[in-house]
Amino acid sequence: MKTQLIVAAAIASTAGAFSVSNEQSARRQFLQTASTAAASTILFPTIASAEIAVPEQSKEYEFPSEWGLTYSYETDAARVRSHMVTATGLAKGSDRMEDFGKNLKKEMIDFVSYYRRFPQVAGKPSFSTLYTSINVLAGHYTSYGYKYPLPEKRRKRLYQEYAEIDKSLKRSR
Repeated sequence: MKTQLIVAAAIASTAGAFSVSNEQSARRQFLQTASTAAASTILFPTIASAEIAVPEQSKEYEFPSEWGLTYSYETDAARVRSHMVTATGLAKGSDRMEDFGKNLKKEMIDFVSYYRRFPQVAGKPSFSTLYTSINVLAGHYTSYGYKYPLPEKRRKRLYQEYAEIDKSLKRSR
């Protein structure tokens, strides 16, 4: 596929050599520039679309002892994110998976219920992305229960969002 695109870009770049008039030359130059830009976008994707490594599901994890809110946004967001990452990586049959899911769902609901009232917090990118992730995970729990692990496609999306949340929290955004 990449070879075909490189060949297409090379052909498009040589199209200007066979120009007939200035008007046609300008059109060909535009098409050449547009096709080269399109080919480079496909061949060299941006860093923002970098692949996120999705870890294998595991039955082994450390059950958290601290649940609930501390009412400090950065601390609570990092804790909820951490618990969500653990929940996303749990495999079917994990020890205390149902207890973990119930505690996490309560923590997620408490987090959203408390922090969405504050405009200075609700406007942060980390909050909006975390809110989206919470909706995905809570929806999974509502539809499938606490014992059923997340499908691969949903896990991949959540891990991408967790990476964005982590970056935003490190920047205090």
